[in-house]
Amino acid sequence: MLQLLDVGLRFDSGTQALQGMNLSLAAGERVALLGPSGCGKSSVLRLLGGLLQASSGELKVPAGLRLGSVFQQATLLPWATVLDNVALPLRLQGQGAKAARQQAQPMLERVGLKGFDQALPHELSGGMQMRAALARALVLEPDLLLLDEPFGALDEITREQLGRELLQWHAARSALAMLLVTHSVFEAVALADRILVMGPRPGRVIGEVQLPKERPTDWSTQDAYFAAVRDAQRLLASGLQGAVA
Repeated sequence: MLQLLDVGLRFDSGTQALQGMNLSLAAGERVALLGPSGCGKSSVLRLLGGLLQASSGELKVPAGLRLGSVFQQATLLPWATVLDNVALPLRLQGQGAKAARQQAQPMLERVGLKGFDQALPHELSGGMQMRAALARALVLEPDLLLLDEPFGALDEITREQLGRELLQWHAARSALAMLLVTHSVFEAVALADRILVMGPRPGRVIGEVQLPKERPTDWSTQDAYFAAVRDAQRLLASGLQGAVA
């Protein structure tokens, strides 16, 4: 679906955020970017979203690729109802209010917000706000979902529940690709089928952990799950040691 080939990113301040960054993503893949704070994980998402331009290297992104984005904060419009928040991308595409709301309504039910269409964001829990943000990202039926620590501000129980539901939504649309930025090794192993471990700034991929695409429902209790966690932790540690050395 897309590729980053030897991409570098230098900010105007002189900071080299990325150097020699390589990444490929196929349709239907779930890839996690895992690395220490400040290594450029979010910068990769901003490059793909068109918010930043690479200083060097090449981005191969097909024309017409539909993107959906979800961030750590739900960033809902506080004065708009949940339904209007979810319908916002459709309105920005030029749809009328009534048509956009009709198309957005089923998405609310899909993410478990049936009956909350007229609620305002402040009336929702943090987990419900994130459900609304996910619905807004999915309403355009994107080809690629960019996830920048979407569950980082949530409690552990809500975080795990939404992670499981995210996998169910992905299974319902198998061609949807996901690129997840996270600091959590456990979250990466739970949600991705491939983990790219990044080293400290300037960010680049220093290793990869392959995970099975088909998993048992109790995946997080399996020996293979914990083995993958240890593999990712070793890669992270080796990258940090190399930076110190």
